[in-house]
Parts: sequence; structure tokens; C-alpha cells
Amino acid sequence: MLIAADKFKGSLTAVEVAAHVTAGLRRVIPGLDVVAVPVADGGDGTVAAALAAGFIRREARVTGPTGGTVAATFALHADGTAVVEMAEASGLQHLPDGVFAPLTASTYGTGELLRAALDAGATTLVFGVGGSATTDGGAGMLTALGARLLDADGEPVAPGGGPLRELATADLSGLDPRLAATRIVLASDVDNPLTGPKGAPAVYGPQKGASEADVATLDAALAHYAEVLARAVGPRAADAARAPGAGAAGGLGYGALVGLDAEFRPGIEVMLDVLGFAPALAGADFVITGEGSLDAQTLHGKAPAGVAAAARAAGVDVAAVCGRLRLPPEALQAAGIRRAYALTDLEPDPARCMAEAGPLLERSAERLARDLLA
Repeated sequence: MLIAADKFKGSLTAVEVAAHVTAGLRRVIPGLDVVAVPVADGGDGTVAAALAAGFIRREARVTGPTGGTVAATFALHADGTAVVEMAEASGLQHLPDGVFAPLTASTYGTGELLRAALDAGATTLVFGVGGSATTDGGAGMLTALGARLLDADGEPVAPGGGPLRELATADLSGLDPRLAATRIVLASDVDNPLTGPKGAPAVYGPQKGASEADVATLDAALAHYAEVLARAVGPRAADAARAPGAGAAGGLGYGALVGLDAEFRPGIEVMLDVLGFAPALAGADFVITGEGSLDAQTLHGKAPAGVAAAARAAGVDVAAVCGRLRLPPEALQAAGIRRAYALTDLEPDPARCMAEAGPLLERSAERLARDLLA
């Protein structure tokens, strides 16, 4: 039995999900051989999944999204692969008192975190870019790594996406030279472009506190930013603004594509490789995946969809566990998931589901075992 589930956001980590599922299964089938590979799709929880897979925890003090100092963790493997999660430095959880800063939040700390990974000897950076508090196009990150972004007076532009409307010149020649010899993989389930109706400000800005006027300001500022970068590095900067993933994490994806020469890959695809999913799947008779909410978003590159697709290609049956289920049976079947078990089937009150997620998940796993395995 292979358990390859993501976290239940707000209640259980991916490691805890696997432990509770295992406990429930073994109540029905004592001695069941279970292998757990906690997974993530590039968003928050990505570093935790890498640590569970045997990576080494490393920490750095970096600049938070509004300028304070925060403690950030990344994961390092002996082979030189580092898993870096931008939310560790520039995520919503680091906004003081939870107060949004849509125009001024910066990714500077993310650049510092990448530099810390390079200092630790990383030669491959798997860069997860979900959960951001920022919409600065990765400008802060590039500045922390040595880029110069200047206004008409030759002064550095202020932090955040809004001030990018004052950007006059960009010089990327001072970027950390180690980046050129480092493979950087942008791991994201977001394929939005940088700007426009489907761009980072329009789609994700409101989730970060942006008003309608703020969205317009940010969209114009990021479009101007892309024009200035195109003058600095050539047409590839304009092409990158339209590329899938450019809009990830408030345009941080764009900064990574242009400034760091990152390659964009679906987050779950990258993480399954990094976490050693294929060898575990090779010995599995059955797979259990899951996440907090199985819904339409799940089908667009989230962890359970990636796990199910890989298992189906290998001819292995898949079931899912979740907090709540928002997909009809036919959608589950199309995704390669035989059946899903939701905590809300046992406890309809969402607050109690969150508070009692562990015991409820064990009961769900018992049901799954009786229905599909016993």
C-alpha cells in the first residue's frame, strides 16, 4: 500500500495524513505493508515533503514580505538538490498581523533564501512558488541576487509591485554568477501569464488584498517592468511575460524565467521526481492519495491528480481521502481515482472536521479498507 497524499491545509501535514491513514488501514488489515511518500505540488508544504523524504533541514534569516526579519527553511539533499519554497520567505503567513500589503510586499527575502541555498552548495534548485504575499514580478528576488532596478534619478526603486511603474533601467549583469551554473526548476501548478485578464494581478491580486484600483496599478506596473527588462535583456523578456508560469506567485515566475533562466515544470511532476515516487510506485499494489479539498482545482495540476495519473499509467488502482469532496464520481473516474472518502461524510460541520481531522481520517481509512481492500 502506497500512501502519497498532500497536506490537509489548516489541519494536517502530509506526514500526519499518511500516519492517520496508516493507522486506520491497519485496524482493518493488521500488518498491512504500507509505504508513505508525502507529496506536494510546489506550493506551501513542499519543503516539508522534501524533509519527510530524507532531505536535510537548513535554515536562514531573511527579509519578510514587508521588511521584517523571518526564519525560513529549505531542504538540501546530499546530491546538491535544494528544495526552496518562496512562501518560507515571502508568504502570506509572514504578513505582520495578517495585514495585506498588495502594492509594497516584496520578494527580496526569497532572493536571500535562494542565495542561502547556493551558499550551502546547491547545484540544482527546485523552486516552489505558491502561497505568496507579493505581486512584484520577482523584482525583489532579482535585487537580492544582484540585479539593479533603478528609477529615472538612478536610485533603486522602492519595494513591491506598485513602485515598478517608476522603473527606468534594469541591469542584470550583477546577478550572482553561481546562478549560471545552477539548474533552476520553477515548480508550479499555475500557468497564468504575467499580465492581462488572466495575469497575476487580475487573478491573484484580490486574494492578497488588492482593490480594483490596486489591480489596475499592479497590472500596468508589471507590464512596464516587462518592457524595461526587454530593453535590458532582449525579446526573450517579452516572450517570458506571456509564458505559462510567468504569473505564478505574483509574477515571481516571470522574474525566475527571465533573470534566473529557470525552466517551468508542473509542480507535482517535479516533486514526484524529487521525492522518489516512481520507485515506491513500482512496488505498490494500491495507492491512496488526497488533499484537504478535492475540487475542480485538483484536476489542474494539484498533487492528487498527478499521483493518480502516474499510478494509472502504471496500472495501479487509486483511491483518495479528503476533507471535503466537490467532484462528481465521473470526474474522479476521469482523473483515475476509483473512489474518494471525505471527512464531511462522517462529520458535516466544517469546524469540527478541521479540529478532529486526525481521528476522522482514521475512520475514513477504515471505511476505505473495508470497501476496497479487505
